[in-house]
Amino acid sequence: MTYFFQNLVNALQWGSFYALIALGYSMVYSILMLFNFAHGDIFMVGAYIGFGVATGLVALTSYGAIVLPGWMILVLTIMISMFLTSLVGVIVERVGYRPLRDAPRASAAITGLMIGIILETGNLAIMGATRVSFPPLIQSVTYDIGGVFVTNKKIMIVVVSLLFMFALHLFVQRSRWGMAMRAMAFDYVVVPLMGVPINTIAAMTFAIGSGLAAVAGILFGVAYPVLDPYMGIVFGWKAFVAAILGGRGSIMGATLAGFLLGFIEIFVAMAFPSTLRDLIAYSIILLILAFRPHGFFGEAYSARLRL
Repeated sequence: MTYFFQNLVNALQWGSFYALIALGYSMVYSILMLFNFAHGDIFMVGAYIGFGVATGLVALTSYGAIVLPGWMILVLTIMISMFLTSLVGVIVERVGYRPLRDAPRASAAITGLMIGIILETGNLAIMGATRVSFPPLIQSVTYDIGGVFVTNKKIMIVVVSLLFMFALHLFVQRSRWGMAMRAMAFDYVVVPLMGVPINTIAAMTFAIGSGLAAVAGILFGVAYPVLDPYMGIVFGWKAFVAAILGGRGSIMGATLAGFLLGFIEIFVAMAFPSTLRDLIAYSIILLILAFRPHGFFGEAYSARLRL
């Protein structure tokens, strides 16, 4: 049981990354009916922006220009990186996707892949191929809870992730703009005729999704300090699977599916050789989708709405 709970903690942390990234996929698809295949690389960009911001703040603290504790530097890093990465998401929507809004869906999908390659190679040109190490902002403290070892970083990552997910849920369900986003997801054609600005909603959706991806990138950097220019590829595709599994446009579904994917990967690796992890994990997800083709909270009519 101790081994089980130890892996449960690891699965919660791993699932937090998938869930935060999956929310961006799900929101864009629910409103614009396209998949932003560059979203995984936006996660990577957010992690590198967080690296730059955190490194700069740590340097200012070291030279005595400012005096900030580590947790304050982390909070500022998250806030600044969310803003800057949101701008990247808005630019991607404005330059890459808005001109193709009425084009075939395949054109938008290919555009997303190309934007992802541009972000990767741009990062390589600026930062080089060498991996970078995220600065240690919080000293790691390990707690022994009944034989289960939990670090303060793991607790912080799960709690912060859940807080952002809950904040997004409140925004979508209770705010005026959130109501407009839900209405746009329900009927892409009629709602703009009622005065809802589709360009504003689309840009806002990309901004929010990119900001959450930046949070995931920073938290990943805190947990696993080594950043790689291609780190967004695997995470992006796995989060895409979680978004499909959760159901179109469902924040709760994307969150649950992200955590479920983390659980499956960790516990499959616990019981089987690591080389079989992805094979078994995604076979399980394929089996789930065979019985729930629209995902956990997806609805049958939504898949036919604009096709």
